[in-house]
Amino acid sequence: MPTNLAIDDVLLDEALVLGGYRTKRETVNAALREFIRRRKQLKAVEAFGTIEFDPDYDYKLARTTR
Repeated sequence: MPTNLAIDDVLLDEALVLGGYRTKRETVNAALREFIRRRKQLKAVEAFGTIEFDPDYDYKLARTTR
């Protein structure tokens, strides 16, 4: 999908060097993947403590019934 974006050249050049990518396209795609992965991690961290567990659940018993 062709897209025209006004991207800060200094940031793009620095990301290109730090990431070791050959093209600006590779750099932008890698940055987008990293951004998405990080946002998903933050959502997972926010979920900590929101799940209620059954205090009577015996995980050792569950291991032996397989």
